[in-house]
Amino acid sequence: MHNMLSVGDSLRFIGTAPDELWLAGAVREGLAAHFNEVPPNEYVEELFCEAFECGNAGWSLSVRRIKLEGVDAAIDFRVSLVFSLEGGSWKVVHRHASVGTPNMELHGVEHHALADLAKLALSADPLRGHTGIAAVMFTDIADSTVLAAAIGDSGWTKAVQAHLALVSETVKAGNGRLIKSLGDGTMSVFASARAAMETAQRLQRQFSEQISEPVLQVRIGVHTGDVVASGDDYFGSVVNMAARITALTAPGQIRVSDATRAMIGGARDFSFGDPATVTLRGLEGTHLIHVLRWQDNPA
Repeated sequence: MHNMLSVGDSLRFIGTAPDELWLAGAVREGLAAHFNEVPPNEYVEELFCEAFECGNAGWSLSVRRIKLEGVDAAIDFRVSLVFSLEGGSWKVVHRHASVGTPNMELHGVEHHALADLAKLALSADPLRGHTGIAAVMFTDIADSTVLAAAIGDSGWTKAVQAHLALVSETVKAGNGRLIKSLGDGTMSVFASARAAMETAQRLQRQFSEQISEPVLQVRIGVHTGDVVASGDDYFGSVVNMAARITALTAPGQIRVSDATRAMIGGARDFSFGDPATVTLRGLEGTHLIHVLRWQDNPA
């Protein structure tokens, strides 16, 4: 965690003990010693973890069940982190840790409202958030770590911001919706496979026409199928598969799933090549994917 801490004066660290409220330099200087005082773990179980971002701010929440040596019962340990984008990297500006104490034990009153609301949400129609068929597109800058080191944090931050602005504008023009940016990558959704593939081709052409350095090479992956919406985000195996396809794509290349190719039937305005049967991490079986040629389709 030490390498993830902000270097600014706004850094804050709140622990579980009453006197554990540290500021800025004290956090960076004392964090390692603080954690070294904790008894060794017998085991750690990850119960829950999520993270979000909005512009230059991000936040996360995690719950871990930890069994410490010499302690009879395991502890459910909750940590929330607030991040700020500093020099192209996410840095922690605020950390708050707690262990759960029942409200009845703390102040003699049991609270039911949130629990009742959660129960109601879980009992709701699971298809309520179902959105039907959509094409999910991921983009990812290749060799980002090397480029960031070469041009420095400030230069890399500007390059990424300009890149994300271009992706956002192009996705919008292609009747898609940019759902989120993931560091130097993005996730977008489209109502049709055709719209997603045309946007992917347009993006690669724009990237190839870059003159100013650094010239960014980008991987793009697309998969189409049933997606599930939750608020402004999308989840499910379709999203996972699109991300995994992107990870297998070469810089400057577009790869699409066989389902995405099938959606446009025999349309002659798309050209495909290099079919490959692959395994995708976290997904069962093998999957056929194709290279979508963007050089063959002029704007």
